[in-house]
Amino acid sequence: MNSQVAEMNNVFIDQNEVLRYLGYRQQKLEDGLKDLIAESIEETKSLIQPRVVYKFFDLQRETARLLIAGTNVILLGQGIANHLEEAKTCVLLAITLGMAIDRKINYYKKVNLTKALILDACASTAVEQVANDLCAEIEAQLKLENQHLTTRFSPGYDDFPLAIQGHLLALLNAQRTIGLTVTEHNIMLPRKSITALAGVIELNQPKKKRSCINCSRFTDCQFRKERSVDGC
Repeated sequence: MNSQVAEMNNVFIDQNEVLRYLGYRQQKLEDGLKDLIAESIEETKSLIQPRVVYKFFDLQRETARLLIAGTNVILLGQGIANHLEEAKTCVLLAITLGMAIDRKINYYKKVNLTKALILDACASTAVEQVANDLCAEIEAQLKLENQHLTTRFSPGYDDFPLAIQGHLLALLNAQRTIGLTVTEHNIMLPRKSITALAGVIELNQPKKKRSCINCSRFTDCQFRKERSVDGC
C-alpha cells in the first residue's frame, strides 16, 4: 500500500490538556491567565499547518527480533514487542504542525517567556489531537474489515529508542511528503511533530491499556498524566 498523505483542519485544542502540559493540577486560574491561554489557543490555530503521512506494513518476527517486513528496520525494545505481540500488521504514521508555530514560539522566548510556554503547550496539545484524529480516521476504515488499532507507541516511550526516528521517517519519505526531518541528535524538525506505530488487530481483540507508571521514563517525564492513559 502506498503512503497516504493528508492535511488535517479544524484541530480542537483542549484547554485542560494545555493546563496539563503547563503543570497545573486543578489550581484556581487568574482571569488574566485564562485570557492569555484562550488567546494562545486561537493564535496556535492560526499558525499550525497540520500534515500527516501514514503507511501500513507487515510485521516480521525472527528469534528475539521484530522487524518491519520488507525493510531492514528492527523494532528494538521489549516495550514495542509486547505492544505489537497480537498484530501481524502495523500502521506507521508521522504528523507535523509545520515550522510557523516553531518560529513563533522561538520569537516569544525572546520577548515574552510566559507566552512562549503557553504557546508551546497549545502546540503540544494540538499535535497530540491531530494524531488522535488520524488514528480515529484509520480505525473507522479498519472497522469495515473487522479490525481496529492498538494504541499509539512512539520512539522514546519505554525502551523504544529515539534513534529509530530517522529510519521511520525514511520509510514514509516524510521529508518529501510532509517536510519532516530529524537531526543527528534525533530531534525532529519541525519540533511539534510525532512519529508512532500502532498495531492492526482483530476487532474482537481488546486494546491493551497502558499506564505511564509502567514506562521506564516515568520518574523523569514531566508530561505524564495522573491516570492510566491509552496513549502517552
